[in-house]
Amino acid sequence: MFRSLRANWAKNDAARQRVKMGTIIKTRDEIEQMRVAGQLAGEVLRMIAPHVQPGVKTVELDEICHEYITVHQNAIAAPLDYRGFPRSICTSVNHVICHGIPGEKRLKDGDIINIDITVIKDGWHGDTSKMFLVGKPTIKGQRICEIAYRSMVRGIELVKPGIRLGDIGHAIQTYAEGEGCSVVREYCGHGIGRGFHEEPQVLHYGRPGTGELIVPGMVFTIEPMINIGRRDTKLLPDGWTVVTRDRSLSAQWEHTIAVTEDGYDVLTRLPGDAL
Repeated sequence: MFRSLRANWAKNDAARQRVKMGTIIKTRDEIEQMRVAGQLAGEVLRMIAPHVQPGVKTVELDEICHEYITVHQNAIAAPLDYRGFPRSICTSVNHVICHGIPGEKRLKDGDIINIDITVIKDGWHGDTSKMFLVGKPTIKGQRICEIAYRSMVRGIELVKPGIRLGDIGHAIQTYAEGEGCSVVREYCGHGIGRGFHEEPQVLHYGRPGTGELIVPGMVFTIEPMINIGRRDTKLLPDGWTVVTRDRSLSAQWEHTIAVTEDGYDVLTRLPGDAL
């Protein structure tokens, strides 16, 4: 359950609009509304899991998710038409780092795929993603998915008031590079709330003791993109799809995190799930 924020933050509109270095500090009531959106996003990932099989088209996964979000959840799929993005989810397969556009390509045995879900409910965003192993996993595919997951967990478990964003990035970078992998630097986590992308930017690399001070009421994503090869990236001509320049495998996991008075609260984690 959510650990209470400083009570006086919710007393008036001025407190509700409190901004620190461009970061909008959320009240407890606002965070509870964000939890609703976050839980819906997590439910979409749970719902789609049985459909991630060899032979399925990524556009079919998009269609299933879109119907579930708009009809079953009575919510909005945030990516659709966001700055021109043409689909309701992102599907990033194998060497695609992020922002993969669902299409006609069929998944095959041994693929890895990140499915990224952002739901808007009552004006609030919930943003989460996870990796899926398609059919029988390869050793490399399973390894990069596990390292990316543990990288995210390392970052999340560090969150508490008084540390700095650079501490989170340093923990992720140190772990991933210690495993012989690389951290993508061009794309990062972000603040979130009524806006899809708010301040602060949450880098997944950095130096300890640097960056914005973390305080209760901040809400942001942690979503490291980890490559099994080099960290260099390439943006494809569609203007969205980002791939590894050396075509090595890439993996990413993401949660939306609220900062409490003494730690963190994972708004997109479903009951009974691990991080």
